[in-house]
Amino acid sequence: MSVTLHALAKIVDAEIIGDADLLISGVASLDSADKSQITFIASPAFKDSLATTSAAAVIIESTYKDTCPVSALVVNNALAAFAKIADYLHPFTPEFAGVHSSVIIDNSAQIDTSSSVGALSTIGADVVIEKNVHIGSSCVIEKNCVLKSGTILHSNVTIAYDCELGENVIIHQGAVIGSDGFGNAHENGKWVKIPQLGRVIIGNNVEVGANTAIDRGALNNTIIHDGVRIDNLVHIAHNVEIGENSAVAGCVGIAGSTVIGKNCMFGGQVGISGHLNITDNVVATGGTLIFQSIDSSGTYSSGYPLDTNKNWRRSYIRVKQLDDMAKRIKKLEKLLATKD
Repeated sequence: MSVTLHALAKIVDAEIIGDADLLISGVASLDSADKSQITFIASPAFKDSLATTSAAAVIIESTYKDTCPVSALVVNNALAAFAKIADYLHPFTPEFAGVHSSVIIDNSAQIDTSSSVGALSTIGADVVIEKNVHIGSSCVIEKNCVLKSGTILHSNVTIAYDCELGENVIIHQGAVIGSDGFGNAHENGKWVKIPQLGRVIIGNNVEVGANTAIDRGALNNTIIHDGVRIDNLVHIAHNVEIGENSAVAGCVGIAGSTVIGKNCMFGGQVGISGHLNITDNVVATGGTLIFQSIDSSGTYSSGYPLDTNKNWRRSYIRVKQLDDMAKRIKKLEKLLATKD
């Protein structure tokens, strides 16, 4: 598919510099783009690549208007504009049109004729699949699930019973939605399993990464609100609630019954303890451990930065001595107070 620069400008409400009739057929990086492709720059770190790019056009912000050597689309947010244009030029296409002959479908399931289901998938009892839903190969949709319009499941996704996915949700390969939460009671040295009776409710325009697990609620529901982005290899435990437009990076673990506000961002390998409340607009940098509720917006960090092993071991020894030093300082303070 080739479209004019003018047509792309309309998509992102851009000012055009140069030839509006240029034909664009795809996207690429500044260094690799050719005369049929459009690229972007969103950081000064790439200004040298901008000067030598062979792209047909570049998506830029006003900072680069005087230094761009080729035609350009001038926008307020180059990265966001690039995302929209890339999506337009490279739309998702399902691996299979219609329902593959190998799919197992319960007689009570409802599948809109505009939707597609890939080979070897299984659709359970009373499942409702709305318009333009695309289900990849080897997916399992258990009983009583609802998949709303425009949702995409890539291959090998499991949606456990009673779960609901909103409109335009994307679930990547290997993800499991609605697995049992880790609920156990301890009695006489043995574990007694607590039935997990809640659901997972996912809002509209949510994306869930590969091999991520979102557990169903124990009694109430696990809820992922509209616009949330969840990376690969994330674990979200039972009864967690994540507010609108929050983002969770890879290998994050969120323990049960924690409620996270809107527009939060958690870097890779953040660990969040259970039964906490985290307010809106909280950012936790990579590797942060959160053991207490957060009631003020802002950026939070924990853990030791990288250091040589020799220095790290020395610092660790000092940390182990802090309690003893604190006690000694307290005694000295008391002694000084008596002398005053």
